[in-house]
Amino acid sequence: MKIGVALGSGSARGWAHIGVLRALAEMGVEPDIVCGTSIGAFVGAAHADGDLSGLEAWVRTLTWQSVVGFFDVGGRGGMIKGDKLMAFFARHFVDRNFDDLPRPFACVATDLLNGREVWLKEGSVAAAVRASIALPGLFAPQMSGDRLLVDGGLVNPVPVSLCRALGADVVIAVDLGSDLVSQRFKAPPAPPPASAWRQRLGQLFGRPGEAVGDGNGGNGNGHGPSLLDVVAGSLNIMQVRIARSRLAGEPADVLIAPRLAQVGLLDFHRGAEAIDEGVEAVRVMQPAILRALGRD
Repeated sequence: MKIGVALGSGSARGWAHIGVLRALAEMGVEPDIVCGTSIGAFVGAAHADGDLSGLEAWVRTLTWQSVVGFFDVGGRGGMIKGDKLMAFFARHFVDRNFDDLPRPFACVATDLLNGREVWLKEGSVAAAVRASIALPGLFAPQMSGDRLLVDGGLVNPVPVSLCRALGADVVIAVDLGSDLVSQRFKAPPAPPPASAWRQRLGQLFGRPGEAVGDGNGGNGNGHGPSLLDVVAGSLNIMQVRIARSRLAGEPADVLIAPRLAQVGLLDFHRGAEAIDEGVEAVRVMQPAILRALGRD
């Protein structure tokens, strides 16, 4: 029996995948096949390369300032080029081709020119992950031959179908968007980052801090949501609807749904919290996981 894990999209909420994979390992469940979309591709690639512990150690050290330090602003087609982040990823985690990974891995991207779903499973892993995480408007698209690739969450937020195609008999899927549509906007607290361009990022993206709201998309003090709040809320609605539709037609054997509505799109500094939610979600679903694997 081949076990596959399908790690869904969700930006900073994706650090929960680390907790899910660690909790599964503690249960004695090691996936034979790993597939991911967007942040799921980022975490999945590190896991397929056998470096999940290193990724977790790094994630737990992230602060808001260090996260902003990875934002190389000025990309064509997006506010962030993404080169600095992916250079770090390749240098510290995965810098090899798919064929060289210890276990099968693949990820999903979207062809911006025709809207088609693209399965990436050949060539450079880092380049494929960069394409899969290219959130429209935030990260610049990734050129791949004659294709212009963006975030795979636009077409397949939880890649169960890709796991099946790679030969998984049992698929454990992780959906990061099950409780997102009703979340309230966050207001950015003072002070903003010191430099001018970081101040601009703070205005556009919002700053991490207290969750407040007046029920009308504002924060109760006359300040509306940031640009990223609006983009994130819109993408949340779209991806939740797409994920529900895809999972209805291509159901997983087990669906794990961490409760992460409180974690914002760029709250990468809240890794410890997201990881713990992933561990808890596996604990809740442990009986279903054991049944699906015939171990109950």
